[in-house]
Amino acid sequence: MTIIAAVTDSPEGALALSEGVAEAKRLGTELVAVNLGLIPLDVSPHGAEVPITVVDRVGRGDRDPVDAVLDQITSHGATRLVIGVKRRSAVGKAVLGSVSQRLLLHAPVPVLAVKLPENH
Repeated sequence: MTIIAAVTDSPEGALALSEGVAEAKRLGTELVAVNLGLIPLDVSPHGAEVPITVVDRVGRGDRDPVDAVLDQITSHGATRLVIGVKRRSAVGKAVLGSVSQRLLLHAPVPVLAVKLPENH
């Protein structure tokens, strides 16, 4: 049993990582953090609470972020996906799409969607 966290370069991504660690700890399993950002992902603040494997993308030319996460779910036999979400306008969703929305719709495992408090 493995938990996958889709981690972006945003407060929502940091929250997904933290909640992924908490979920893996609750379930007594490992965490795979899929780094969807373009900077190295520092997992050291989470100490040795759970084993964390970081999977980095190569860069902007790398495959679609959603495909990267879905591939990791399959290759690790994951049982849960953790993502961070934020409120977006209808126009924002239509024009830019949404990695979170696509993951919610296409993930073959249950998805834990976490959001920041309203005042963030």
